[in-house]
Order: sequence, then C-alpha cells, then structure tokens
Amino acid sequence: MSLTKSERRQRIKFRIRKSVSGSAARPRLSVFRSNKEIYAQLIDDVNGVTILAASSREKEIGNGTNVEVAAAVGKLVAEKALKAGIDTITFDRGGYLYHGRIKSLAEGARAAGLKF
Repeated sequence: MSLTKSERRQRIKFRIRKSVSGSAARPRLSVFRSNKEIYAQLIDDVNGVTILAASSREKEIGNGTNVEVAAAVGKLVAEKALKAGIDTITFDRGGYLYHGRIKSLAEGARAAGLKF
C-alpha cells in the first residue's frame, strides 16, 4: 500500500506532535506551507489558543524568491513574539522536511531573536 503525499505528511505530523507541545511560556511555532504562501503561528496548546500569526500574505512582506519571503515571515513572527514578551519557543515543522522554505523561516526567526 502506497501512501499519498498528504497522507505521508499527516503521519509525520502526528509523530512530531506526540513530542512537541506549546505552553503560554513556551509556545509552539507551527508552520504551514502551500504552493504559493507560507504561514506561521504561535500556539499555546495548553489553553488551545493561537497567540499570534504571520504569513507571506501580509503587507509588510515584500516580493522575492520563496526562500527570501519565508525568511521575512520568520523575522516578522519573531518581532511580533518579542513585542508580546515571548523569547523562547518550540519549533513544529508540520511534517515538512527541515529544508528550503521551512529552514529559511526558522533561521529568520532565530536571527530576529527567538530562541529554540
């Protein structure tokens, strides 16, 4: 039995979520990547709320390659988090490989001051 691409990603995502969880003090940075856009949100899993979010659809994010835009989204989410008093997070790559746009977003967030 061969899994589709989305079923495979869903299995990996569940496996990651068994160990990665966010709290109010250390929220989870969850990443979703579509073909056109990239989205990131900080989630408090204890209370089940999204603390803040950023995406490539926001006006502050300019044009560029997908990897450059992902880095800008990481920087934006880090700036919003630091403004909200959050400096440490756990990273949830959402079943995607830590490569390309996902890696770029993470490195952008680290460069802007988030610790994970």
